[in-house]
Amino acid sequence: MAQLAAVVGVGQTKYKTKRKDVSIAGMVREAAVNALEDAGLTWDDIDAVIIGKAPDMFEGVIMPELYLTDALGCNGKPMLRVHTAGSVGGSTAIVAASYVQSGVFKRILTVSYEKQSESNAMWALSNPQPFSPHLNAGAGGYFAPIIREYMHRSGAPYDAGIKVAVKDRLHGSKNPLAHLQLPNITLKEVEDSPMLWEPLRFLEACPSSDGACAMVIANEELAAKSPRKPAWIRGAAMRSEPTMYAGRNQVNPQAGIDCAKDVYAQAGIHNPRKDFDCAEVYVPFSWYEPMWLENLGFADPGKGWELTMAGATSLIEGGDIPWNCSGGVLCSNPIGASGMIRFAEAAQQVRGEAGGHQVDGAKTALGHAYGGGAQFFSMWVVSSEKP
Repeated sequence: MAQLAAVVGVGQTKYKTKRKDVSIAGMVREAAVNALEDAGLTWDDIDAVIIGKAPDMFEGVIMPELYLTDALGCNGKPMLRVHTAGSVGGSTAIVAASYVQSGVFKRILTVSYEKQSESNAMWALSNPQPFSPHLNAGAGGYFAPIIREYMHRSGAPYDAGIKVAVKDRLHGSKNPLAHLQLPNITLKEVEDSPMLWEPLRFLEACPSSDGACAMVIANEELAAKSPRKPAWIRGAAMRSEPTMYAGRNQVNPQAGIDCAKDVYAQAGIHNPRKDFDCAEVYVPFSWYEPMWLENLGFADPGKGWELTMAGATSLIEGGDIPWNCSGGVLCSNPIGASGMIRFAEAAQQVRGEAGGHQVDGAKTALGHAYGGGAQFFSMWVVSSEKP
């Protein structure tokens, strides 16, 4: 029988364009130390380390986890590397949680990171794929046609993405760790920003960030001794599907639908819009908010943009289901860590530790990550109340 597991410590770095003051090793250690301090623990209290990282070709360092063992205090301790493209931060947290739930380890440190200032993500994401043209378009060029198809299917107005871009940046201005700080951003400013990949404008896209995120996950016995309120893991799931196959629905991927269905069943979620107090969802390009509102069951197909336009996902407008109160991926995007940040921010909400972007009385939250060609999905549900 699976044991209960909870997040008892969260540590993040400040996210910014360039962390010139630290190496990658120093950056991941900074996040790890912050998580240990939050949990009131030392390195000796950790049984194992689970690390997540986006593709090695980003920085051109193969198996970087090997040289990070010293920085993460795991010489002589088990260490595992996880990789599932952009969703890796979320899947890393789930792998760490599963080791605790299985009883193999009692307490785990998990960390993920990216130093995009020492990376070339555009080049790394533009390698030619078998049987397809070489576009040199990066992630935005890949997803833009899918967004255009969503707009065509749903009849969404052109400014739904603009609305999300402003909303998330206003949320991010309440989070001192967020990379982009744009407290005075306006709809017109986003609309007037340069078009990158039709229909995505410059200010509808995520930044390139340096940063790391870490969590300490403990079993029920140790979580009960935590000096701070734990975030209990009520459910966790991962799903994937091929990038290309006949009839694939790239607008509303089946793997995302199945992953959400699984994690909701584990956590007893029947009506996500009603049952969740908030959600941290992986939205690297603004249009993916209305798309994921539908994929995750918050709205009927073709209706996600209506929630966005009505302000339902806005903390500032008093929406009933605020999304990405931290500013989300649109404000901070250290790719390998972006998914774990979503999971950690969901945990912080139910712990009551989210500071200026806290949702009052948040008890149940969703953490979500996706990666690859919208083909890898990781999700968990955390709660302030023990299952």
